[in-house]
Amino acid sequence: MKLITLSGLDGSGKSTQIELLKKFLESQGKSFWYFHAVEFSVGNLIDVRRLHRRRPTSTSVARANWLQIQLRKIALLIDVFRFRRLLKKKKVDYVISDRYFFDTVVNISFLSSCHSRESGNPEKNETGSPIRSGMTNWIEKFIPKSDFAFYIKVSPEKIMRRERKPDQGIEYLKAKEKLFESKIKDWDMIVIDGEKNKEEIFEEIKSKINV
Repeated sequence: MKLITLSGLDGSGKSTQIELLKKFLESQGKSFWYFHAVEFSVGNLIDVRRLHRRRPTSTSVARANWLQIQLRKIALLIDVFRFRRLLKKKKVDYVISDRYFFDTVVNISFLSSCHSRESGNPEKNETGSPIRSGMTNWIEKFIPKSDFAFYIKVSPEKIMRRERKPDQGIEYLKAKEKLFESKIKDWDMIVIDGEKNKEEIFEEIKSKINV
């Protein structure tokens, strides 16, 4: 069983590529399990919407207070162990993940950095990216390693020119872009140029997987 994950900024085209991948694997007679980290999250079960006054555990949330951030970390830890247990039970050729736990880590880090700035304590590391909490770093150790971890790279400027674009604006995208790029090596991500047309992007993904 191979784990394929697709990560990237909101609006980078992950869902489009996943649909193409699913159709391709079906055409090759391969079995797969589609996994969406946000929809899977225990945060949806405990109804985080009451805390945010918006959709539960949505990656588009741009602000959170200290308690909300801590609850997200706890939910992430629970989700990771639930996922690890399910992986042991799955009898498929591939697991395809949309918005893998990498995206969740980036989102928590983004929310933490916003909260730090607003509270007057914007800690940063040597790359200029906000420092994640010790708890988030610790949780990362338990995230199952992907066999193919794709990062669909599209510039924030390009995303904001697309028909479907995040309503949080370009500064939101730029901040998350820095966080992703600071972790590409740590997560062994394969960077894919997401500014090509969707067929070219998929051909590159397909060539890496080599089904």
